[in-house]
Amino acid sequence: LYIKNIKRLIILKYIKEIIIFVVIIVLASNAISMYRSGDLNKAPLQLSTVTLSDNTQYTIDKSKPILIYFWATWCPICKVMGPNIEKISEDFQVLSIATQSRSNQEIKSYLEKYGLDYKVINDKNGSLTNHIGINMLPTTIIYDENQNVIFSDVGYSSTWSLRLKMLWAKF
Repeated sequence: LYIKNIKRLIILKYIKEIIIFVVIIVLASNAISMYRSGDLNKAPLQLSTVTLSDNTQYTIDKSKPILIYFWATWCPICKVMGPNIEKISEDFQVLSIATQSRSNQEIKSYLEKYGLDYKVINDKNGSLTNHIGINMLPTTIIYDENQNVIFSDVGYSSTWSLRLKMLWAKF
């Protein structure tokens, strides 16, 4: 019985240390993201109707919050984050901007390869990305229904983090 209690205490100690480690990593990554997003253009969203990479027109619903996702086909972190954006796009308004990712056909192939179906603008020369002040990928910016920036993340963002921020943007 004494040995069982010692083993239990050792296991609890390791679980506690793992939890503390995870909390520290989450806090540090959020602090780094906030620091990196300081250079972004915080002006209200100026887009209304855009031409997507599949040559269709998309009109942004100004009565809803929107997540704008800046990414590239050559970005390794974007490959990991793409499924998170896909999940968010099932429930919220999402518009992605593929920067310097070559042709519309290459973007289409990329989306098909990774099973992604969100709306994409091809920012072939990076002009839109530069206008917003994006200097690292991936970057997500969440605008409220008044098209004001309320959240921005630079680097990887989890699905649950994005979902919480989009729910917050609705209020």
